[in-house]
Amino acid sequence: MENLKIERHPFTPFLPEGCKVVMCGTFPPKQDKWAMDFFYPNFYNDMWRIFGLIFFDDKDHFFDLTTKTVDKTAIQQMLTANKIGIGETVTQAVRTKDNASDKYLEIMTPVDLPALLAKVPVCSDLVTTGEKAASVIANLTDTEIPKIGENRICKVKMPDGNEREIRHWRMPSTSRAYPMKLEKKMQFYKEMLEEIRII
Repeated sequence: MENLKIERHPFTPFLPEGCKVVMCGTFPPKQDKWAMDFFYPNFYNDMWRIFGLIFFDDKDHFFDLTTKTVDKTAIQQMLTANKIGIGETVTQAVRTKDNASDKYLEIMTPVDLPALLAKVPVCSDLVTTGEKAASVIANLTDTEIPKIGENRICKVKMPDGNEREIRHWRMPSTSRAYPMKLEKKMQFYKEMLEEIRII
């Protein structure tokens, strides 16, 4: 990995008060691909289309199709109202190729999971968006990677020495490169949110 730059995740976790679930991916694309300065910033990533469909029955609810931008404020308001947090599974990584693919992402430092969970005391569920993110949480908790749409119960040793139980859900990647129709991806996310009683 000579001459390859170690990058730090550019966003601070968004953790509304009382959040019940935290969704975690890996790494955003490089900044020149951002349509906003928030998680899942690529205009062509389907995360906020999925949430537009679930909460507003409109895949373009958070998008300005003319300027190709995404409404960060509206997204944060929706997340806060529904007690949904957004974080990451990787804090430092190297892109071994000049793109955003998880396939070429070399993880240098995974998330400090106990520290993240300590900030969300009532959170019962952690959702990973894609296989690589799911594998990070599975490794950190010494559990199996769940199948898409399924979950595993994990035990995490917290900073205070106590053990905390959390459900780890694996959802399909929201990248356009992932070969699944938007409506099918949305169904996985919707069913998960229903199970957690967010909707």
